[in-house]
Amino acid sequence: MGIKERKAREREMRRQQIMVAAKRVFTQRGYEKSTMEDIAREAELSPGTIYLYFKSKDELYASLCLRVLRFINVKVDHVVSDANLDYEAKQESLLTTIREIYDYDPLILNNMFHLQSSDTLKSLSPELMHEINALSQSALQAMAGMFAAGIEKELVIDRHPMALADIFWALFSGIVLWEESKKMISAERYDFSNTLTTAFELIGRGLRKQSGDARRPEAPI
Repeated sequence: MGIKERKAREREMRRQQIMVAAKRVFTQRGYEKSTMEDIAREAELSPGTIYLYFKSKDELYASLCLRVLRFINVKVDHVVSDANLDYEAKQESLLTTIREIYDYDPLILNNMFHLQSSDTLKSLSPELMHEINALSQSALQAMAGMFAAGIEKELVIDRHPMALADIFWALFSGIVLWEESKKMISAERYDFSNTLTTAFELIGRGLRKQSGDARRPEAPI
C-alpha cells in the first residue's frame, strides 16, 4: 500500500471514529443539546480535529443520515428488483422492508425526517446536499417503478406512480415523526408496530384497483 492510499485509509478510519462517537452523543444527549466539543471528548480528539472532517454539527449529523439513506436504498432496491416476486408480493415485501428500516436506527431515522424538513439543509455543502437528494430520489423512483408496473397490470389505481411513492413515503415519515411527538407530550406508551401495520394495511387497500375502476384517459401531448 502506497503512502497516498495509507493516508486515505487513515483519514476514513478517523472519520468513522468521529461518526461513531457522534452517534453515541446524539443518542445520549439529543441533537439540540449536543455540541462538537461533546463529540470531540467522546472520540478522544481535539475539537479542532473534528472540524478538519466536518465543518459543523449539522454536516456531521447529515453524514450520519446518509448511512440510513444508503440502507434504505439497498433494502428498497432489493425488493423492487426481485424478478421472482409478482406485484402483490413486492408490495407486501416493501411493507415488511419499511418496518426493517425503522428497526435499523429509529433515532437517526426520526431526525433524518426532521432534517429533510428544516432549514438545516441550507447550511450543508453542495456535495452533501447532492448526495442526500440523489439517494432520496433513487429510493422514491424505485418505488414509483414498482407502482407503475402495478398500474400497467391493472392491479393498482391509475395515478401518477411518483405521486403514489411520495404518499407512501410521507405516510411512513409522518408516523415516525408523530410517534416521537407523542413521547414528548405524554407518558403513555403506544404500540408503534401496530400503528405502522394498520397504516400499511389501509394504504395497501387504497392502492388496490377495484373491479369497477376505469383507467384514466391519457393526457393530451
